[in-house]
Amino acid sequence: MDRLIYTAMTGAKHILEKQSNTSNNLANATTTGFRAQLDSFRAVPVVSEGLPTRAFVVDSTVGTDFTPGPMQQTGRDLDVALRGNGWIAVEMGNGTEAYTRNGSLKTNENGLLQTQNGLNVLGETGPITIPPDESVTIAKDGTVSTIPRTGAATSVNVLGRIKLVNPPEASLVRGDDGYFRTKDGKPADADATVTVVDGAVEGSNVNVVTAMVDMISLGRQFEMQMKLISSAENNANKASQILTLA
Repeated sequence: MDRLIYTAMTGAKHILEKQSNTSNNLANATTTGFRAQLDSFRAVPVVSEGLPTRAFVVDSTVGTDFTPGPMQQTGRDLDVALRGNGWIAVEMGNGTEAYTRNGSLKTNENGLLQTQNGLNVLGETGPITIPPDESVTIAKDGTVSTIPRTGAATSVNVLGRIKLVNPPEASLVRGDDGYFRTKDGKPADADATVTVVDGAVEGSNVNVVTAMVDMISLGRQFEMQMKLISSAENNANKASQILTLA
């Protein structure tokens, strides 16, 4: 009976956690460059002084679905989408390096190239500054260039090259802020094979229909665990009555 309670109790707990992750995926179904989180359940024996008769359920987070999302054309100069595998390197507030697939960029009041959340986009030699009143173009290798908007466009000014990286997927971990980092905390090396498409962004790779079906399935699984706990309680009450009669 105690085995039933352990399994049902921990199963219900982790079903709620997986529901939370699935809800987060659904909430980011329209977030540019979002990567869906994956979860799975597994049984683990309870280690104790007695016999290993009990087992409980744990939510074994598989990690992230790195499948590319759909590419959406915007025509905006500062929008870039990564073609195939790869990441855009950004500088966090504490000076560390993180990675994103969200290529919807902007410039701040000082001309620094940033993400929409205000993080500096890293170039191969540091942050990239874009002068005012100039037309921006981003080449497929991430090179940022400008042409004067006024006067004769006789010269192209190369400002820098966006740092594009492609570390092994197994070496990346998602932070609570949604950005990815290497597990060892070391910056990844720039990868010349990573290319971008200007005037486009990558959509979320969350499948809304699949996520909705998962939500319904998880709700039914949680209800089943509650029924198992109720059955265990009824069995305990019946056992107590029998012992009282004896």
